[in-house]
Amino acid sequence: MSDATFTFRVDEGLKAEFASAAKAHDRTGAQLLRDFMRDYVARQQQAQDYDDWLITKVEQSRASAEAGNLIPDADVEARFAARRAATRARLAKAK
Repeated sequence: MSDATFTFRVDEGLKAEFASAAKAHDRTGAQLLRDFMRDYVARQQQAQDYDDWLITKVEQSRASAEAGNLIPDADVEARFAARRAATRARLAKAK
């Protein structure tokens, strides 16, 4: 992989503080900037991967609902009412 130069302007005070902070951790500013760039790219890729995953899940859910794979509201309410009651019972025992 060939190296490329990345040039940008920054306030002289910020540059000095950054260089000092980098030196305090035995790093150069260039090393830290490369690390920051790699981290940023990785975070953006993770966010895109999550968005892609979520879109796929939503599309699958919509297709399932359109195919009639639904649970009636009353069944959902009854199931969660039972879970709430069980949780309350466990909490009452713990007191």
